[in-house]
Amino acid sequence: MNAIERRPGPVVLDVEGLTLTAADRARIQHPLTGGVILFARNFASRAQVTALCAEIRALRTPAPLICVDHEGGRVQRFRTGFTAIEPMRALGALWDRDPLAACARATDIGRTIGSELRAVGVDLSFTPVLDLDHGPSGVIGDRAFHRDPRVVTLLAKSLNHGLLLAGMANCGKHFPGHGWAHADSHVDLPVDDRPLKQILSDDAAPYGWLSDALSAVMPAHVVYPKVDDAPAGFSRRWLQGILRRRLGFKGLIFSDDLTMEGAARAGNIVQRGQAAFAAGCDMVLVCNRPDLADELLAGLQWRRTRGFDERLARLRPTVHLA
Repeated sequence: MNAIERRPGPVVLDVEGLTLTAADRARIQHPLTGGVILFARNFASRAQVTALCAEIRALRTPAPLICVDHEGGRVQRFRTGFTAIEPMRALGALWDRDPLAACARATDIGRTIGSELRAVGVDLSFTPVLDLDHGPSGVIGDRAFHRDPRVVTLLAKSLNHGLLLAGMANCGKHFPGHGWAHADSHVDLPVDDRPLKQILSDDAAPYGWLSDALSAVMPAHVVYPKVDDAPAGFSRRWLQGILRRRLGFKGLIFSDDLTMEGAARAGNIVQRGQAAFAAGCDMVLVCNRPDLADELLAGLQWRRTRGFDERLARLRPTVHLA
């Protein structure tokens, strides 16, 4: 099948299994598709996932951005044949004993993640997690580096440096912070009732300190009612007023998965997509529900915004690995 020449769209979707189905191919070639996210169900071996990535790339020019959640610990989609990465909390614990060793280890991990994923054809891992380790959040837990935002910032900066050495960009998540709220946004709508001043000086601080070093950001499906009634990923105040203007972020903004329960307040899947774009997201994820992916692609109204192509281009690998 010849590749279709088509500028990328704003939708990141998943595929069903270890190889592409006819339905997968049709979705990837849709004008609104710009990326594909892989999960553990799409991985059996390095050779298989390399072939899958090549199959995805062959469908259109430029190729879709191929992404994965590959943080380490319990969120590492590819296992056999890949280095087992410890949870990021282990780096925070190492920092408490030896900060220089922790930063060096974070750089090594970033380079390992980036080089191993690039070797099989993946462009981007949605990492690092910038949430603070407040304790109560089960969905974040040991995915967070540390409780101290200064430590989180320095370890994330080191991990990002390692990714950069492998030619890979980064994506900080989940803005402005998912670590305080108890509920899991996959199955509930978490609420963080702290005032804006406290959130900015604590959980959101790494986004300001790392602003120019972040290639992309993913906002949380969390409501901060003292700031806005909408979850951060659907809030123009959070994404445009605070992230872009106040904190100076210039990279690409991904929504979190629109099929999660934390996104349900925004309406049906098309309304969720429209609300995310209206708030300031550049790209939206729709995962684990091919029926909803089809509905979104069929009903979404989207205009290419100024700077979209440039922000997306900065997420593509930058150096050749020998």
